[in-house]
Amino acid sequence: MASGKKGGNNSSLGKGLNGRRSSKHKEGPIVMDTKAVFTALYSVCEENATFFSEGCKGAQGGAAQRLVDTMTLIQEHARSLEPVISGFAAVYHHFDFDPHIPANGYRSLVKVVRCCILHIIHKGRYISTNRRSIFFRTAHNAGEMEAYCSALCQLRALLYLAQRLLHDNSHGNLFFHEESGLSQSFVREYSSMHKGCFYGRCLGFQFTPAIRPCLQTIAIGLVAFGENYRRHQSGIGVAASSFFTSGKYAIDPELRGVEFERITQNLDVHFWKAFWNITETEILSSLASMTSTQVKVNRALSVPPVPFDLPLVADPHLTVTIEAPSAHTGPGPVQMRLISYELREGQDSEALLSLSRSEGGPISLSLGMKTKQSPPSRGLLVHYHGGGFVAQTSKSHEPYLKSWSQDLGVPILSVDYSLAPEAPFPRALEDCFYAYCWAIKNHHLLGWTGENVCLAGDSAGGNLCITTSMRAASHGVRMPDGIVAAYPAILLTAYASPSRLLTLFDPLLPLSVLSRCLSAYAGEEPQAEKQVKVSTLSMVRRDTALLLRDFKQGASNWIHSLLDPNRAAATASTDTSSSVRKSVSEASISSPHSDPPELPEHPSDFSLRRESLKSLAGHANNAIATLAAAPTTPAHNAMVFPETTPDNVSFFLSKEVVSMSDALSSVAIAPPEGEEGVVLEHPREFPLGFEPLRSERLAEMKLATSPVVRNPYMSPLLAPDSMLRGLPPIHLV
Repeated sequence: MASGKKGGNNSSLGKGLNGRRSSKHKEGPIVMDTKAVFTALYSVCEENATFFSEGCKGAQGGAAQRLVDTMTLIQEHARSLEPVISGFAAVYHHFDFDPHIPANGYRSLVKVVRCCILHIIHKGRYISTNRRSIFFRTAHNAGEMEAYCSALCQLRALLYLAQRLLHDNSHGNLFFHEESGLSQSFVREYSSMHKGCFYGRCLGFQFTPAIRPCLQTIAIGLVAFGENYRRHQSGIGVAASSFFTSGKYAIDPELRGVEFERITQNLDVHFWKAFWNITETEILSSLASMTSTQVKVNRALSVPPVPFDLPLVADPHLTVTIEAPSAHTGPGPVQMRLISYELREGQDSEALLSLSRSEGGPISLSLGMKTKQSPPSRGLLVHYHGGGFVAQTSKSHEPYLKSWSQDLGVPILSVDYSLAPEAPFPRALEDCFYAYCWAIKNHHLLGWTGENVCLAGDSAGGNLCITTSMRAASHGVRMPDGIVAAYPAILLTAYASPSRLLTLFDPLLPLSVLSRCLSAYAGEEPQAEKQVKVSTLSMVRRDTALLLRDFKQGASNWIHSLLDPNRAAATASTDTSSSVRKSVSEASISSPHSDPPELPEHPSDFSLRRESLKSLAGHANNAIATLAAAPTTPAHNAMVFPETTPDNVSFFLSKEVVSMSDALSSVAIAPPEGEEGVVLEHPREFPLGFEPLRSERLAEMKLATSPVVRNPYMSPLLAPDSMLRGLPPIHLV
């Protein structure tokens, strides 16, 4: 999934061009450090190989020989990797956002390889120190080194594919613009490459040690869940059985890796719906509710599908009709959840209570003995949950939403939009846009004055935040005052990119799983569940709130800056070094150190609305993306879905990128020619003499995707600037 606008890099927000002078200053030590790392690797492998080659006798002889062979193979991989790593280190800074954000997919890929090598060095030194001890387990340590050797082999293959991407792509582009050719080759290689080594002993090696136990718990839970999937009718039954069968996967990491690979490659989207929805079960949701912030209002709403009118921003005397959602399944009510830390005026009104739906639990509106009402809030947060467009509801996200409501002092309206594959695109967008407009129309029912409104969402919800705003612009209705999109899915095509390569070993959302979710949203996955037998598994998935724990406080503060003008202005005068950076338009990226884009001399009605936002946000100049405003004509009721990518969309970073051509030529290498006289079904992707490890069974992935994924309302990264002008400030995480 991609984050950011033009030049998109989907492992981070960074997509720009560093100044050459500062880049050289920064990159020199990295190259030197790389040389030192490889020197240490050769030394520790050679020393251990020599020691164990002299002692390959007795009961430990077989394990000792395994260590010798593995150490030798690691050195072979390293000798091939060293020039490739050095080559990337000389050019990857050209793809950074700016000098303050050294991040992009190429840089991340190199860092992951370095992490793997450092783990091997650490393990090799441990072996050197303890190999003479009577407690030293040769076979166990041989297994550890073999696992990291396998991971290094696969990472070597990914770097070769990254070289191919640099070679085939136009200068400065992170994405290959077509789903055929190179993109198709990437998918084909991904489908056949072995991935289990990344989910066994090596699981989470690229992350800080503090997060690895959590990732291991999720992985063990996943394979245990898969083993018990279909044996029980209820999700909690599967979870309970998984708990008792998970021990073997904790003890045997190789078995865990094999099962994890089998699950992620071959189970359909319905399995992932069941797994991710474990937190929706009554027992777990009740437990989460008891341990989270207690709020006065937590009301599930069902809004009937009735069209209504909203005034146009350009001319409030004119109105536009907001039609009820109807795609695929026909008109139906839109489900929402209102959360408010305080009981505010209107939230206990008869009109709102008539929309309430029962969830089978206790009354969620805490009135008690005539609870005192607070005045309406000046701000409202509209929230769209994540879940790959196929799973979860606002219930899974309640814990942090309750906390946000307390921290922000505003009510939160979380939308339970329709899920794929039963309701593919554009039904979810229709639900979200209708809910947003309904909130504006009925602000008096939500304990909100109707003044400031912000959208927030993670993953799929981040996509819906942006596309809902795009649809509001096309209709000419009021826009939100800001958007917080956490790791939003804004490029849903199968385009090859360096960050896509990283999904080969993603511990939470591998590409094979991601592709199923996106195919379901595009309407390409069957609605009926496939009847297949599996022998794989998960325990209760960690609550989404924990995944957003680190994000919570920062997002809460940023949303507050949008909803509270006074606080934002005060913050602007005292904090000029915000660590949150600003996304900029393609035009400003063409200068490495350019100032934020200026507004036009004659702003439109839309830009006049957001002129106050510049003073409202204050320090948000460094925290948000402000796209140049331009006139927008009020649109008709129907959503316009272009069939092809607009011609004026470009991912080109800068004309100055041509300056890296000399360094690029040493690392951007074309695929090798095949052996003379040998006819291959597909072009060779790797140097002669090297092949990555292959899976016993290919991943079930579609090589081509529906044209609908190139619709700007589905992949907003592909939207032309004309559709993005006038959007509110967007804070991408």
